[in-house]
Amino acid sequence: MTVQRLHVSQRFSEIAISGNLVHLAGQLASDFDLDIKGQTQQTLDIIDQFLANAGTDKSHIMSVTIYLKDIERDYAAFNEVWDAWVADIQALPRTCVEAKLYDPRVLVELTVVAVKPE
Repeated sequence: MTVQRLHVSQRFSEIAISGNLVHLAGQLASDFDLDIKGQTQQTLDIIDQFLANAGTDKSHIMSVTIYLKDIERDYAAFNEVWDAWVADIQALPRTCVEAKLYDPRVLVELTVVAVKPE
């Protein structure tokens, strides 16, 4: 089976597709000066865009891994934005962990696995 890669740079690709399986690289906000709610919304908007590029959408997500810089401080605020994003679909499988991210200004990063509808 072949692998199609989209939004490819020298170091990584944002999207990998094999058959109907879609993997997104870790996604994060483009504006690191935003608070957790702002970064979360930007990240979810980017995920929506990349899923559309891959021919799918959030209702076809199989799993999400959520990395928060400070889970104690940011978990509730993250969930406010998340809950609004998933309000129109069934609850998604997810894992949420605290992690030291690559830049101290990054508050959240999400990794997504989805399928393309048949």
